[in-house]
Amino acid sequence: MARSVYTVTQVNAYIKNMFTQDYMLQSVFVKGEISGCKYHSSGHIYFTLKDEKGVIACVMFARDTYNLDFALKNGQQVVVGGSITVYERDGKYQLYAKQVVLDGTGLLHEKFEQLKRELEERGMFAAQYKQQLPKFIKTLGVVTADTGAAVRDIIQIATRRNPYVQIILYPAIVQGEQAPASIVNGIRALEMQGVDVMIVGRGGGSIEDLWAFNEEIVAQAIFDCSVPIISAVGHETDTTIADFVADLRAPTPSAAAELAVYDVRLFLSQLEGYADLLNRDLNRVVTARKMRVEQYEAMLRYLSPENKIREKRTYLLSLEERLEELMQSRLTKSRHRLAIYIERFKGASPLNKLNSGYSYVSDENGKNIKSIQGVTPGQLLNIHVTDGRLSATVTGVSEE
Repeated sequence: MARSVYTVTQVNAYIKNMFTQDYMLQSVFVKGEISGCKYHSSGHIYFTLKDEKGVIACVMFARDTYNLDFALKNGQQVVVGGSITVYERDGKYQLYAKQVVLDGTGLLHEKFEQLKRELEERGMFAAQYKQQLPKFIKTLGVVTADTGAAVRDIIQIATRRNPYVQIILYPAIVQGEQAPASIVNGIRALEMQGVDVMIVGRGGGSIEDLWAFNEEIVAQAIFDCSVPIISAVGHETDTTIADFVADLRAPTPSAAAELAVYDVRLFLSQLEGYADLLNRDLNRVVTARKMRVEQYEAMLRYLSPENKIREKRTYLLSLEERLEELMQSRLTKSRHRLAIYIERFKGASPLNKLNSGYSYVSDENGKNIKSIQGVTPGQLLNIHVTDGRLSATVTGVSEE
């Protein structure tokens, strides 16, 4: 019977192919202690990972060391992520490290960063999916433990800011293996309840204590919820996956209550300000309207027939007064002129002459006799003196 004979290269290639086809070995995390660590001049890092009962050779190529944020040293407890395959030339399998984190907290940080990258690539952190919080709410849903400072702070601050807001608490488990499912159930229950805004969170703690809010099912529930969610996990320095997915992140549960519930005192103060502003505007409008009515009244009084008649009467009175003044002026001038004429007449008056001892001689027809011409003896003459008239007969005429 003929037997198949293989070369060493063929066997190594076959074994490598077996490793390559094993999906689990293509992405595996191995925990152990570093020993025999050596940094090569090429930038590669060679080391051995061991525990109480075994060792495995590891290599980290230079192109993968940018993911390393600390220096590898012998004795470190680490978790190495990568793939296991066969190095054909030596016929040895080894772990090709893609990432190395310190064991414990370091592993959780690595899981956190990995899930964060995955969810970010899926668009769950995108701003266009964030819902706006309503300014005024009637019901506030809270998913947190029913004991502890977080729920007390939320209730106290929300009640102080607006005592009319109804707070609905879902007492969730926020730490441990049952926490993720409990938080998801709380979110869904309050969504069905129809609350206006939801606060999901808890008080501070270690990364292990807060880990439930870094689980994918919690992030998915927050993303799928139709009610705006405020994430309030831990203290201001604590950051969880829930913070990135939520519609709004609050640094503390107390801050979440302030963001969710509008301060009714501020609202009432604003209402008072608006009322004062409205009153001032109304007073200004009323005053302007009154002034306009007064202007219309003045115009009406000015344009009314009664006012026209009154104006005409006043005008007539002024004309009458002016006419009287003119008449008085004319009379005064005429009297003055008459007085002058009188004085002139007095100077030329025959009476004045008669009073001075002179007489006025006229014939029978009243014709003044100024000369002896035309006078004949025996002619009857009238001699006018101051107190009467004398009748005389011419007895003779002589020339002087």
